[in-house]
Parts: sequence; C-alpha cells; structure tokens
Amino acid sequence: MTAKDKYSASEQGLGYLYQPQFALLRLFELPESTELLIEKDDDLDFVDQNGTKSLGSLKHKYEGDRVTDLSVDFWKSVRIWLSRYNRDKKQHSLLKFLLFTTADVSNTSFISAFSAGNLPRQEIDTEVVEQAMAALKSSSAKQFEGLSTSLESLNENELTDFFARITVIESSPRIGTIRAKIIDSHMRSVSRTFRDAIFDRLQGWWHDQMIRLLTGERDIPMSGYELSDQLSAFADEYKTDNLPIHFAGTTPNSDIDVDGDSRRFVVQLREIGLKSNRIRSAILDYYRAFSQRSIWARENVLLAGEIEQYEDRLVEEWSRYRDLVFDELEDGAASTALINAGKELYNWAEFESGSNGSLRIREKVYEPYVVRGGYHILANTGPTPRVYWHPTFFERLDTILVDDE
Repeated sequence: MTAKDKYSASEQGLGYLYQPQFALLRLFELPESTELLIEKDDDLDFVDQNGTKSLGSLKHKYEGDRVTDLSVDFWKSVRIWLSRYNRDKKQHSLLKFLLFTTADVSNTSFISAFSAGNLPRQEIDTEVVEQAMAALKSSSAKQFEGLSTSLESLNENELTDFFARITVIESSPRIGTIRAKIIDSHMRSVSRTFRDAIFDRLQGWWHDQMIRLLTGERDIPMSGYELSDQLSAFADEYKTDNLPIHFAGTTPNSDIDVDGDSRRFVVQLREIGLKSNRIRSAILDYYRAFSQRSIWARENVLLAGEIEQYEDRLVEEWSRYRDLVFDELEDGAASTALINAGKELYNWAEFESGSNGSLRIREKVYEPYVVRGGYHILANTGPTPRVYWHPTFFERLDTILVDDE
C-alpha cells in the first residue's frame, strides 16, 4: 500500500465524487418509496414512507483506516446529528443517524456497539453511552470543544435515546466498486449485452439530477420510484424495436459557422436559397445524427448492415418525392422555379419525412434528427451525394463545390 501523503487531498476529492455514486447505490438498495435529498440535513437524507428520516454521513477513507474512540469522523457526525435532534424536539423526532464509512471499526472501541452487524437494536446499553461520554471528555482536541457540554444538556433518557438512533455501517463500498455492485445486483432485468451502456446513461442522468438538487433547480426529492422508472426507460431504448437517443437538444462544442461551412450538404442548402437560421438547424441535425450513429456503433446496438439498409430506404422515399416535384418543371424552367422546386423537396425532407413511419430506423425511434440528419449525411457523401435538392445540382456539381471552396 502506498504511504499516505499528509498534503494529499485525494480522499477529500474522492469524497465529493463518492457522495452521488453512493446515493445511487443506496437508493437502489432501499424500498422504492424512499425519497432522497443531498446536502440538506446531512450528506444524504433518506425519508421512508412513514416519514422517518435517516441522516447519512459518508466517509471515504484511505484503505486500512480504522474507526476508533476519538475518530473525528464519528464525533463530527454526532455534532451534526445532535443539532438536528434538538431542532426536531428530541425524543419526539422521526430521525435516525447513519455513518457510512469505508473504514473498519476497531473491535476495542465502544463504536463497535453501533455497528450495523449488531442490529436489530431498539436501544443502546447505558454502559456504551457512558463509554462514549468518557472517551469524548478524555480528549482536549479543539474539534471536540463544546460537544461534551452539548450532549450533557440532554437528560439521561434523551441522551440514551439519541445514541440509540446511531448506526455505523463499516466497510461500506469504495467508490471503485459501486458501478459493479449496481450492475451486478440491480440491473439483472437488463440485457447483459447493454448493461454497461445503460448504466452510463443512468449515471449521466443521475448526476444531472444531483446537480439540480444542489443548485436548487430541483426542489423535490429523488425517489426510488423515479430511479426505477428511469432505468426502465433507458433499458427500453435498447430493445429490438428501439434505439437509444443521446443527442436530443445538444449542440457541438465548437461554434457553428454557417457562412464558412463548406461541406457538401451545406453547399446544397445554399443552392436553394435557405436562410442562415435554417442552415444552422440543418448543421445541428447533421451533427446529432452523425454523433448518434457513432454511439450506436460503439455500443454495438445496430444489426449488421442496418444503417446501409436504412439509408437505402431514405433514398428510395426521397427519389419518389423528387420525381413528383421535378416532373412539374418544364424544360428550360427559370432559375427561380428550380430553386422553388428544390425548396419544396427539402421542406418535405425537413418537415414531413419524420411523420412517415417507414422512414424510422426502428419502430419506436421517433427523434426527428435521426431522419433529418440522415438526409444530410446522404447529401454529404462524396464524391457524389446520394440525395440532392436543386434540380440541376448534378449538372453543376464540380463548379458549385469549387466555387464554394
């Protein structure tokens, strides 16, 4: 084991990352009716359907650390819990106190009496309370100042009741093991092939919810029901009639340069006179569809040849509508008529093709950018695009692309 660096903040950093990870695991382990808050009365607050609130303190410690009589982690949590106990009318409160620590509790410490291994426990032996108070009074450490006095302000029954509410869960899962524990124990109904991919989706959603709770953007607790529903929703995306959607509403990391973009599909849109805002939307659809296909390939959710067959369907439907629109043009039609015909064909691809069930890559994939972006990908293929909008685009292809460059 590597020696500890007294100046290292690695465990503190891990502690911040550990909090949402552990919260996810714990909510899976508790009844679905449980509600969760983060950084309210403690690191984590768990509220059951009867209104009992369990305040959870989390301690991610160095490997090999032990909890002893004067462990700061324990007494710091006691200080927090005592303030909540007093606030909520002491013995009349619906509070329980939990210390989750990755460390082991020393067998010679009175704290071992609070170990979860000694549950069920309705009350605590008064001798343990006396040992706790004696240990606290024996210390002159600054961090314990005033705590002994605060505890002694409770009467004997209150003091025993307070300590009886404490449970220490030692050897709690370390951050590096949580992913595997969730996947192995709580995702058995999910196809083994896609468990890692679905966990990544779930974790991203979960961290977003934790941020919203911390910033106050979300003002209602998380619940086990919501967690189960979200897992089910992600799992449904990986079934044979569906595909996962990752890029709805997203934008590229770099700025969109409508005027300077020289890709074939953008050049084509300029040829039919589209305004900048619509070209920007097209670039977004292309980015989302292209990025989405990359994720599908990485997660191995597509069947062999599925993209190729899908593109063939897009091209066939496009060609049918192209023939309908272009057949109305007379020989030698004016440039304005050609541009209007191209716009009509493009308008169909942008606004109507998505409602055509035969153009969904799979039955339950409704996201518009999949179809719209699919057409832009086809319009961008080289050296010859598979779809186009302007009726004479092919006749002027080389000149158009050279001029634009």
